[in-house]
Amino acid sequence: MRLTKKTHACVRLEKEGRTLVIDPGAYTEDDATTGADAILVTHEHPDHFHEGHLRAGLEANPTAELWTLRSVADQLSAAFPGRVHTVGHGDTFSAAGFDIQVHGELHAVIHPDIPRITNVGYLVDGSVFHPGDALTVPDQPVETLLLPVQAPWNKISEVIEYVREVKPRRSFDVHDALITELARPIYDTQIGGLGGAEHGRLAPGRSVEL
Repeated sequence: MRLTKKTHACVRLEKEGRTLVIDPGAYTEDDATTGADAILVTHEHPDHFHEGHLRAGLEANPTAELWTLRSVADQLSAAFPGRVHTVGHGDTFSAAGFDIQVHGELHAVIHPDIPRITNVGYLVDGSVFHPGDALTVPDQPVETLLLPVQAPWNKISEVIEYVREVKPRRSFDVHDALITELARPIYDTQIGGLGGAEHGRLAPGRSVEL
């Protein structure tokens, strides 16, 4: 499986000539969904869900399908009948040749005065986990954790403890568009040194074989 990092929370996974895209949001490049056979969205916040990107991917490939929670599905299902699927915690399905398990139910707490919304994470092929905007711990081992390193709802100590709890073989940063280059080495050193797993960072457009 090839993992390609896109800006912020979006990644592309490729296997056997098919492509799965997760969380193409407003900060993500316009071509994020180009060539996608399947798209997954974790929740409705605009840095994870950009309607234009989803429409572009689904219109370009008439066999492409979208899996997401109801708040996103309701905005697109009428335009793409039969191709938009609603999922929730505990669901399993196949998408473009990838086996997907859904974990999690709620977005992390931003502030007690802000109502929490639904958020789901996706475990791909029992190996790669994208939690969206939550520190969800799957009930099975994870090889590669896509780690939300910086957000209004987290701090680095929580991120480090999350890596320790999931115990992946490796982690790669996502949800990182707001980190300055000045701060990057701090995150790399502390997460890599304290998390107990290999820690990597990919620039947008860079890929790695898993």
